[in-house]
Amino acid sequence: MTGGPQLRCALIDDFQGVGTTVADWAPLAGRVEVVSFPEHTDDEDELAARLADFDIVVTLRERVPFPGSLLDRLPRLRLLVASGMRNSVIDHAAAARNGVTVCGTASSSTPPVELTWALLLGLARGLVQESTALRDGGPWQQTVGADLHGRRLGLLGLGKIGSKVAQVGLAFGMDVVAWSGNLTKERADEVGVALAPSKEELLASSDFVSVHLALGDRSRGLIGAAELELMRPTAYLVNTSRAAIVDQDALLAALHAGRIAGAGIDVFDVEPLPADHPMRTAPRLLATPHLGYVTRANYATYYGEAVEDVIAFLDGSPVRLLG
Repeated sequence: MTGGPQLRCALIDDFQGVGTTVADWAPLAGRVEVVSFPEHTDDEDELAARLADFDIVVTLRERVPFPGSLLDRLPRLRLLVASGMRNSVIDHAAAARNGVTVCGTASSSTPPVELTWALLLGLARGLVQESTALRDGGPWQQTVGADLHGRRLGLLGLGKIGSKVAQVGLAFGMDVVAWSGNLTKERADEVGVALAPSKEELLASSDFVSVHLALGDRSRGLIGAAELELMRPTAYLVNTSRAAIVDQDALLAALHAGRIAGAGIDVFDVEPLPADHPMRTAPRLLATPHLGYVTRANYATYYGEAVEDVIAFLDGSPVRLLG
């Protein structure tokens, strides 16, 4: 695709306003006008109006769904670039029907591993409570930290992210066990952790439980009220994977009742969270606004490869196709 008037590219949900600075967009100069939108909207009418004049859209992860009903309203759209090589909120059949090419980018598994440990350590040592009290003139030492060394870390999922989380746990001297519906002893042995005989045993025996599963029919709602009841009252739950794996209402009830010691959550059923959402005020909760993949190096990869995707598409040889 060459010649003709300059095309327009929208970077949507660029919350930090860094999309045009973490990568070099100069190769597109004169061919594509790039416009950043830091504001999020869930309203399909607003999205359709906002994107009506754009030929290319770059979207981050799964922040914005692209169902057929939206794609049908964007007749000018020709290229949709999504960060990562898997996106469950794009209707690929509708994209193909509308002549929209969908491409992805690489994505590092390291940032969510690091955030998992930030949440776990923050919970274990009461960092938010202690830091807030220190800065606000509150009590000097009010929590008693939970030890990691010698304690059990239970991992739901032992893929790229889960296995890296396991290695850090082992370095802390933790007893690491893992379970998933298709996890084998050979895979667990390869990573150097024990295979839990069941999900229930892992939940009942672990001091820390961390979720690292892909969202699918088998994992949706995997942790509900019954599963949270199995956990020790001194145990902590961390979820940096997908919100729908843990029943949000059940988790809120467990936190308010003190059935578990706390939770570290980076993913939510609704994002961004509404100002009055109960997760914003839940007790025993350390929450972050879906920061798992949000690092400078990962963004440089996302947007840098988005530029490559656009160039390849314009030159008639699209790369990293999704569908």
